[in-house]
Amino acid sequence: MLARMSISRCAALIVMAVALAVIATFLFFEHILGYLPCPLCLQQRLPWYFGAPLAALIAATPEPQKRLRGVGLLLLALVFLISAGLGAYHAGVEWKFWPGPPGCSGQGSPTDAANLLNQLQSIRIVSCTDAAWRLFGLSMAGWNVLVSLALTAVAGAGAMRVAQSPGGRRHAPETAP
Repeated sequence: MLARMSISRCAALIVMAVALAVIATFLFFEHILGYLPCPLCLQQRLPWYFGAPLAALIAATPEPQKRLRGVGLLLLALVFLISAGLGAYHAGVEWKFWPGPPGCSGQGSPTDAANLLNQLQSIRIVSCTDAAWRLFGLSMAGWNVLVSLALTAVAGAGAMRVAQSPGGRRHAPETAP
Protein backbone atom coordinates (compact mmCIF):
# COMPACT_ATOMS: atom_id res chain seq x y z
CA MET A 1 0.00 0.00 0.00
CA LEU A 2 2.80 2.43 0.83
CA ALA A 3 4.37 1.72 -2.56
CA ARG A 4 1.41 3.37 -4.30
CA MET A 5 1.08 6.25 -1.87
CA SER A 6 2.58 9.59 -2.85
CA ILE A 7 5.65 10.76 -0.98
CA SER A 8 3.85 13.94 0.07
CA ARG A 9 1.03 11.90 1.60
CA CYS A 10 3.58 9.63 3.34
CA ALA A 11 5.32 12.72 4.72
CA ALA A 12 2.03 14.00 6.16
CA LEU A 13 1.26 10.60 7.70
CA ILE A 14 4.73 10.37 9.25
CA VAL A 15 4.37 13.84 10.75
CA MET A 16 0.90 12.97 12.06
CA ALA A 17 2.06 9.69 13.63
CA VAL A 18 5.09 11.26 15.30
CA ALA A 19 3.07 14.25 16.51
CA LEU A 20 0.45 11.96 18.06
CA ALA A 21 3.22 9.93 19.72
CA VAL A 22 4.79 13.10 21.15
CA ILE A 23 1.42 14.31 22.45
CA ALA A 24 0.83 10.92 24.07
CA THR A 25 4.32 11.06 25.60
CA PHE A 26 3.95 14.43 27.26
CA LEU A 27 0.47 13.56 28.50
CA PHE A 28 1.90 10.29 29.90
CA PHE A 29 4.66 12.20 31.69
CA GLU A 30 2.12 14.62 33.13
CA HIS A 31 -0.83 12.41 34.05
CA ILE A 32 0.80 9.03 34.72
CA LEU A 33 4.29 9.90 35.95
CA GLY A 34 3.23 13.12 37.69
CA TYR A 35 5.62 15.58 36.00
CA LEU A 36 3.82 18.92 36.14
CA PRO A 37 4.51 21.13 33.11
CA CYS A 38 5.87 24.62 33.53
CA PRO A 39 4.38 27.56 31.58
CA LEU A 40 6.96 27.20 28.79
CA CYS A 41 6.22 23.47 28.54
CA LEU A 42 2.53 24.24 28.08
CA GLN A 43 3.39 26.80 25.41
CA GLN A 44 5.54 24.26 23.56
CA ARG A 45 2.55 21.92 23.28
CA LEU A 46 0.55 24.29 21.11
CA PRO A 47 2.34 23.54 17.82
CA TRP A 48 1.86 19.82 18.46
CA TYR A 49 -1.87 20.27 19.09
CA PHE A 50 -2.11 22.27 15.87
CA GLY A 51 0.28 20.14 13.80
CA ALA A 52 -1.23 16.69 14.36
CA PRO A 53 -4.71 17.49 12.97
CA LEU A 54 -3.20 19.64 10.22
CA ALA A 55 -1.06 16.68 9.14
CA ALA A 56 -4.17 14.47 9.11
CA LEU A 57 -6.00 16.97 6.89
CA ILE A 58 -3.01 17.17 4.55
CA ALA A 59 -2.80 13.38 4.31
CA ALA A 60 -6.52 13.24 3.49
CA THR A 61 -6.19 15.76 0.66
CA PRO A 62 -7.12 14.03 -2.62
CA GLU A 63 -4.45 13.53 -5.29
CA PRO A 64 -5.89 16.10 -7.73
CA GLN A 65 -5.34 18.72 -5.00
CA LYS A 66 -1.64 17.92 -4.77
CA ARG A 67 -0.63 21.60 -4.80
CA LEU A 68 -2.85 22.20 -1.78
CA ARG A 69 -1.05 19.34 -0.05
CA GLY A 70 2.26 21.01 -0.89
CA VAL A 71 1.15 24.30 0.65
CA GLY A 72 -0.13 22.42 3.70
CA LEU A 73 3.21 20.66 4.09
CA LEU A 74 5.01 24.00 3.93
CA LEU A 75 2.71 25.29 6.67
CA LEU A 76 3.38 22.12 8.66
CA ALA A 77 7.14 22.65 8.28
CA LEU A 78 6.70 26.20 9.60
CA VAL A 79 4.63 24.96 12.58
CA PHE A 80 7.39 22.56 13.62
CA LEU A 81 10.11 25.12 12.98
CA ILE A 82 8.28 27.37 15.45
CA SER A 83 8.06 24.40 17.82
CA ALA A 84 11.83 23.93 17.54
CA GLY A 85 12.33 27.62 18.32
CA LEU A 86 10.13 27.40 21.41
CA GLY A 87 12.02 24.31 22.55
CA ALA A 88 15.41 25.98 21.95
CA TYR A 89 14.30 29.02 23.96
CA HIS A 90 13.13 26.80 26.84
CA ALA A 91 16.31 24.70 26.73
CA GLY A 92 18.33 27.94 26.89
CA VAL A 93 16.36 28.99 29.97
CA GLU A 94 17.08 25.60 31.56
CA TRP A 95 20.81 25.91 30.81
CA LYS A 96 20.73 29.49 32.19
CA PHE A 97 21.83 30.99 28.85
CA TRP A 98 19.11 33.65 29.25
CA PRO A 99 16.37 34.39 31.75
CA GLY A 100 12.89 32.96 31.33
CA PRO A 101 9.73 35.03 31.21
CA PRO A 102 8.64 36.65 34.49
CA GLY A 103 5.62 34.35 34.95
CA CYS A 104 7.71 31.22 34.66
CA SER A 105 8.28 30.58 38.34
CA GLY A 106 4.93 29.01 39.17
CA GLN A 107 1.54 27.95 37.91
CA GLY A 108 -0.43 30.87 39.23
CA SER A 109 -1.27 33.02 42.16
CA PRO A 110 -4.07 32.94 44.71
CA THR A 111 -7.29 34.57 43.59
CA ASP A 112 -9.57 34.33 46.62
CA ALA A 113 -8.52 36.57 49.51
CA ALA A 114 -10.63 34.62 52.02
CA ASN A 115 -8.77 31.39 51.35
CA LEU A 116 -5.36 32.94 50.70
CA LEU A 117 -3.45 30.74 53.17
CA ASN A 118 -5.06 27.50 51.91
CA GLN A 119 -4.39 28.47 48.32
CA LEU A 120 -0.77 29.35 49.04
CA GLN A 121 -0.23 25.95 50.65
CA SER A 122 -1.73 24.08 47.70
CA ILE A 123 0.12 25.87 44.87
CA ARG A 124 2.83 23.72 43.34
CA ILE A 125 5.50 25.87 41.78
CA VAL A 126 6.98 24.48 38.58
CA SER A 127 10.00 26.42 37.44
CA CYS A 128 10.94 26.76 33.80
CA THR A 129 14.61 26.92 34.74
CA ASP A 130 14.86 23.39 36.13
CA ALA A 131 14.69 20.40 33.80
CA ALA A 132 12.57 17.81 35.58
CA TRP A 133 13.83 14.96 33.38
CA ARG A 134 16.80 14.33 31.07
CA LEU A 135 17.77 11.56 28.69
CA PHE A 136 21.31 11.52 27.27
CA GLY A 137 21.79 15.03 28.70
CA LEU A 138 18.79 16.52 26.91
CA SER A 139 15.69 17.76 28.68
CA MET A 140 12.23 17.42 27.22
CA ALA A 141 12.69 20.88 25.71
CA GLY A 142 15.90 19.71 24.04
CA TRP A 143 14.20 16.61 22.65
CA ASN A 144 11.39 18.84 21.41
CA VAL A 145 13.97 20.77 19.37
CA LEU A 146 15.37 17.62 17.75
CA VAL A 147 12.02 15.98 16.98
CA SER A 148 10.54 19.27 15.73
CA LEU A 149 13.51 19.82 13.39
CA ALA A 150 13.16 16.26 12.09
CA LEU A 151 9.46 16.84 11.36
CA THR A 152 10.29 20.17 9.74
CA ALA A 153 12.63 18.28 7.41
CA VAL A 154 10.05 15.56 6.64
CA ALA A 155 7.31 18.09 5.89
CA GLY A 156 9.70 20.26 3.89
CA ALA A 157 10.86 17.27 1.84
CA GLY A 158 7.25 16.34 1.11
CA ALA A 159 6.52 19.90 0.02
CA MET A 160 9.60 19.93 -2.21
CA ARG A 161 8.44 16.72 -3.85
CA VAL A 162 5.12 18.34 -4.71
CA ALA A 163 6.96 21.41 -6.02
CA GLN A 164 8.98 19.20 -8.37
CA SER A 165 5.80 18.26 -10.19
CA PRO A 166 4.12 21.58 -11.10
CA GLY A 167 0.61 21.49 -12.48
CA GLY A 168 0.18 17.86 -11.65
CA ARG A 169 2.73 16.75 -14.29
CA ARG A 170 5.41 14.63 -12.75
CA HIS A 171 9.02 15.34 -13.64
CA ALA A 172 10.11 12.72 -11.16
CA PRO A 173 7.91 9.93 -9.86
CA GLU A 174 6.28 10.91 -6.60
CA THR A 175 5.37 7.43 -5.50
CA ALA A 176 7.61 5.57 -3.11
CA PRO A 177 9.66 2.73 -4.63
